[in-house]
Amino acid sequence: MENNKEIKNKTITGLFWRFGERITAQLISFVVSMVLARILMPEEYGLVSLVTIFITLANVFTTNGLGTALIQKKEADKLDFSTMFWAGIIVSFILYIILFICAPIIASAYNNSTLELIIRVMGLKIPIAAINSIQQAYVSRKMIYKKFFFSTFFGTLVSAIVGIYMAVKNFGVWALVAQYLTNSCIDTVVLFITIDWRPTLQFSIERFKKMFSFGWKVMVTSFIGTFFDQLRGLLIGINYKSEDLAYYNKGEQIPALVGNNINSTIESVLFPAMSKVQDSKEDIKNATRRVMRTNTYIVMPMMFGLAAIASPLIKILLTDKWIECVPFLQIVCMQQCVGIMGSANLQAIKAIGKSDVLLKLEMIKKPIYLIILLISMQIGPIAIALGNLIYNIIAIAINAIPNKKFLRYSYIEQLKDVKWNFLLSASMFLLVYIVGKCNFNIYINIILQILVGSVYYVFMSYILKNESLTYIKNSIKGIISNKKGEKNEDSKENIKMGL
Repeated sequence: MENNKEIKNKTITGLFWRFGERITAQLISFVVSMVLARILMPEEYGLVSLVTIFITLANVFTTNGLGTALIQKKEADKLDFSTMFWAGIIVSFILYIILFICAPIIASAYNNSTLELIIRVMGLKIPIAAINSIQQAYVSRKMIYKKFFFSTFFGTLVSAIVGIYMAVKNFGVWALVAQYLTNSCIDTVVLFITIDWRPTLQFSIERFKKMFSFGWKVMVTSFIGTFFDQLRGLLIGINYKSEDLAYYNKGEQIPALVGNNINSTIESVLFPAMSKVQDSKEDIKNATRRVMRTNTYIVMPMMFGLAAIASPLIKILLTDKWIECVPFLQIVCMQQCVGIMGSANLQAIKAIGKSDVLLKLEMIKKPIYLIILLISMQIGPIAIALGNLIYNIIAIAINAIPNKKFLRYSYIEQLKDVKWNFLLSASMFLLVYIVGKCNFNIYINIILQILVGSVYYVFMSYILKNESLTYIKNSIKGIISNKKGEKNEDSKENIKMGL
């Protein structure tokens, strides 16, 4: 059994590798997407976006629940892993067969025959994802996140080469399909080579029932959340043009590069660490508090900054043919800011094993989301994006309710923890926006905006003695001292449970 000090060290190191993995992969993906966006048309992106909706929904049943149950379980052995592996394989093949059969119906609904074959080919991602989810659970339990770095790096790099080559050779939408599948395949193969876990021909009904009693609630919760997240894409695809969906998705891409990856990096390391000390509510509260403060300090200025430079950024990166994605990008930036608190609360609830509470929260939130979506879709795609922002503001308040009881961490206390990060980021937005009004060359303007915003944010953080800045500095010192085999007293004082 690991002690708190070991968990701390593994968590800090894990954050370093996980962050490196996500940022490296997403930077490569983003550069590739810029190249492909200049070659391919928005409607081709729209077709792949439509198919991805159905693959994402199917993947919930193979990735969100089975792997999570393995991570949450206090002690998981080889029999547990093999049991969940074979369960995932069976479920994934059933789902693929269903999707294969339904492909013509879906293609007919969107009045596009090309979708039929694309769905059947991209659907192969489902069994691959089932295998990968158990590998990821193993890596997360062992907290050996360096494995993620190399598997994701090679997967992203090889798929990037394949995608660009096929786009240049005029394969059109199939360049995106090949990139999508190659990424998943290489990622899974590299993990298979680098980790020491292999499935065995073992399956325990008793073990499956015990883990599934936790996992099915996470699975259903994730499906409800994913379904409603993807519902707006389905409705945009049916009621508007595929290009509109492409503009929406492309507008999400840049904020997601920053927000989702920082947030998911911290949470993917936070959940296993929390699960190891799930009996200590005080440790979990401290960890949740830490992830909120740190995430908002890092993500909020980036999101506000992106919103301020959205128009020139899109013109430079994607050319004028993608300019219609600017308002989507700005709205999603604000959505990322408010979503941080809600997701941190959910991770804490999941870590203490209250998967039934997660399900109840979804049952409360989703009717609200549906009402907002049905109203906004009558207006247009931008109204749908704004409606999603409004929903996220409501959702963070609902997600915070259980932790007032479980952790004595109220919504008001959470707002107090992040308010200065929000105010500092908002003031930076105004400064960057004003600088953008200068009549310089577009490249000089955007560089000036980024420099002024960055210097202002760090300088004011230092002047105001922002606690998150101090924590980040001490965490970096902790990583360096761990590498050298030294002890850093300042880091130990500031890091509680490795966070």
